[in-house]
Amino acid sequence: MDAPQPKRVSYVALSLILMTMAGPAQAAGFVWHGYWPYAAGLVLLVCLGVACNVRLSQAVRRKTADLELAASVFRHAREGIIITDAQGNILEVNDAFMRITGYRRDEVLGKNPRLLQSGEQDDDFYQSLWSELLKRGAWEGELWNRRKSGETYPELLTISKVCNQQGRISHFVGIFTDISRQKEYERQLQDMAFYDGLTGLPNRILLVDRLRQAMLAARRSGCKLSLAYIDLDGFKEINDRLGHDFGDRVLMVIAERLTSALREADTVARLGGDEFILVLPEQSEVATVSRLIDRLLRRIVEPIEIEGTYLYVSGSIGVVQFSPEDEIEPEQLIRQADQAMYQAKQAGKNRFHIFDAEHDRAVRGHHESVERIRDALANDEFVLYYQPKVNMSTGEVVGAEALIRWRHPERGLLAPASFLPTIQQHPLAIDLGEWVLAQALGQFEAWASIGIRLPVSVNIDAIHLQQADFVERLRAEIVRHPSVAPGDLVLEVLETNALEDVGHVASVMKACRGFGVEFALDDFGTGYSSLTYLRHLPASVLKIDRSFVRDMLDDPEDLTILEGVLGLAVAFRRGIIAEGVETLLHGRMLLAMGYQLGQGYAIARPMPAESIPGWLESWRPDPAWRQRQRAQPEELQAIYAMVDHRACAAGLLRYLKGERAEPPAASCRKSRLEQWLSALHDVPAKGGEHTARIAALHAAYDRLAEEALEFKAHENGEQVKQHAQRVEGVSEELLGLLQYWIDAREVVHEDR
Repeated sequence: MDAPQPKRVSYVALSLILMTMAGPAQAAGFVWHGYWPYAAGLVLLVCLGVACNVRLSQAVRRKTADLELAASVFRHAREGIIITDAQGNILEVNDAFMRITGYRRDEVLGKNPRLLQSGEQDDDFYQSLWSELLKRGAWEGELWNRRKSGETYPELLTISKVCNQQGRISHFVGIFTDISRQKEYERQLQDMAFYDGLTGLPNRILLVDRLRQAMLAARRSGCKLSLAYIDLDGFKEINDRLGHDFGDRVLMVIAERLTSALREADTVARLGGDEFILVLPEQSEVATVSRLIDRLLRRIVEPIEIEGTYLYVSGSIGVVQFSPEDEIEPEQLIRQADQAMYQAKQAGKNRFHIFDAEHDRAVRGHHESVERIRDALANDEFVLYYQPKVNMSTGEVVGAEALIRWRHPERGLLAPASFLPTIQQHPLAIDLGEWVLAQALGQFEAWASIGIRLPVSVNIDAIHLQQADFVERLRAEIVRHPSVAPGDLVLEVLETNALEDVGHVASVMKACRGFGVEFALDDFGTGYSSLTYLRHLPASVLKIDRSFVRDMLDDPEDLTILEGVLGLAVAFRRGIIAEGVETLLHGRMLLAMGYQLGQGYAIARPMPAESIPGWLESWRPDPAWRQRQRAQPEELQAIYAMVDHRACAAGLLRYLKGERAEPPAASCRKSRLEQWLSALHDVPAKGGEHTARIAALHAAYDRLAEEALEFKAHENGEQVKQHAQRVEGVSEELLGLLQYWIDAREVVHEDR
C-alpha cells in the first residue's frame, strides 16, 4: 500500500485567504499591511511542512524498496541461508536451504541446526568451530551434513554472529553451498592422477606413496613387509597377434585375479604394460610369502576366455623383503624386486625369485656384468662425447675432455658411473682405455682436417697406467696419428690413483712428456693433496674436483679449499681448471677468486663429436664473465661473508623447522659477515652507501635468530614458526644486498 500523499496548498488559495483577511480590516480602518510579515512566516511554515512530508515519503519508499530487495535476495540466493536467534533456534531459512536439505520451512523453524548433523564430524570439531566463531565473530570451512532423505553431502559453510547495539549476540547467520559436484570432480581428478585408467588399480605414483607408508608402519611395528614384482610371460605375443583390445582385456582379468587373491590390507598396483606390483604388509615369514606367490602363479596361468578364444599367460615374479632396520627408499626397493623378477625370467619363467640382499650389497653400483661390457665393446656400443674447456673471461676454447658413454640397446645412453665401476681394476679396463685413446686421437685428426685444432684430454684408469708397456703402446698410438703435435693430448689421472705408486706414476708421466703428452691431476683435492706428491708428479694442470665448485655458493669450507688449491697452483706454477661450473654465478665467483679456466654445464654439456664445430661457432662467454678482473680484498671478504651467512642461515632454519636435531654451530655466532662489517667500519671510505643497511639487516638477523633459538629451547612452536619465517625473509634480503654490493664493486673496478 502506498504512503499517504501530503496535501498540496496552492499559492493562489493562500493569496485569497490573505485578501479576505485584509478586506474587513481595511473597512474598519485597520492597516493590514503591517501583518504581511506574519503572513509570509505562515506561508514559509506551510512550505516547510510540505517539504518534510515529501522527504519522509521518499525515505519510506526507499526503505520499503531496500527491504523488498533484501527479501528478494534472501529468497532467490543460490546459497542456503539460515538465521537463528542467540540460542541457536532457527528463525528463518530461504528457498535454497529447502532445496539443498530437503526440509520444508515449517519443519525447521524453532529447531536447532544440529538436526542437519551427519555424524562425520566429532564433538571436538564443533567445539573448535564455536570457539573460533565466538572469538573471531565468524567461522568458515567445509563439513558434511545430512539431508532429510538421510543422504550426506559436503558443504562450504560460513557462520557469522550478529550483535545488537549493546554488543550482545542477537542472531547467527549461516550461508552454505552444496559442493558435492566439486568433490566429485576432485575425486575424478584424483583417480586420473593416482589410478590406472584401464584396470582401476593404483598407478606408480600412488604405489610409491602407499609403499612409503607401509615402510614407515613396518619401522614402527618392527614387522617386515614383502614386495612382489610381476611381469607377464607371453603377453606381448597376445598383443601382437590379436591386438590391443584383447591385450587390455587380459590385463583386466589378471588385475581382478590378483586383487581377489590378496587381503584388503595388501596393495595391487599396475606399473604399466604387463607389469604389476604387490605390497604385502606384515609378511615376515619367507615360507608364508612363498606359499602366497605359488598360489598367485597358479591363478595367473589359468586360461582366459575372450570371445571363445582361450588365452594363456604366466608370470615371472621377483620378491624382496623389507626389514625395519633397512635404510632404503621405496624406488630402490622396487628396483630390487625388478632385479629379482629378471632372475626369475632368466631361470625359465613361470616362477619366482627372492632377492638376495647380502649379494646385492656386495655388488651395489655394478649395473652390468663384465661379460656384458666386453660384448658392448665388441659390438661398438660405446661412443665418446666431448665437453669443452674454456677461458671463462676471454672465451678462448683451450680443449675438450673425451667422456665415454654406453649406447645401451635397452636402457639408452648410459653415463660412465653406471658401468665403469664394474670393471675397475679389471683387465677389461685396459682394453676399454686403449679404445678411448684411439677414438679420441682419431677425432682430433678429423677436426684438424677441417681447420679445428682442439686439444683433447682422456681419463686413464690406474690399472692401465701401471702396465709395463703403457709408454710404448701410447707412443705407437700417437705415431699412427701424425697430425697430433706436442700438447694436443692430455691424460687426466685421478689424484687418488696417482698416489698409490707415486714413483712409478711419476716415471711414466716423465717418459710420456718426452714425446709431447701432457698430464692433469683430476679431481684434485679429494686425495691427500700432499705438497711432496705435487712436487714429484710432473702434471702441468690441476683439475679442482667438481664437488668443491658445486657447493662453493653454500659452503664456506669449499670456498676456502678453492682458494687454497689456487694458491698451490700458483706457487708450483701449474695451470688450474675448475670442473663443475654449473651456473653463471659459479663462473662469476670463480673469476672473482682468480680462476680463469672452467668446465661445466654453464659452459657446455658433453656433446657428440659432430656437434663441436657448431658449438664453437656459437660459443660466447656470458657478458658478466667477460674481462672479469680478480676481486679486490674487500670484495673477496664480502663473497666469503655472503657464503658463510648463507650456510649459517640454512643450518639455523633447518634446526628451527625440525629438519636437524643439533642447533647451529657456535662459529655461526661470530660470522665472517660480522668481521667484514667491522673491517669496513674501520675504513669508512670502502664501505659504500649500502653497508649501513647491510649492518642493520645483520643486526636484525642476529636478534631474530637469538629469539628463535630461545623459543625453540622452550618448545614454543608457534613463535618458532613465526620467527623462522622472519629470519628467512631478513636473510634473503641481506644476501640480495650483499650480492648487489659485490656487483657494484665489480662495476667500479671495471671502470677503473
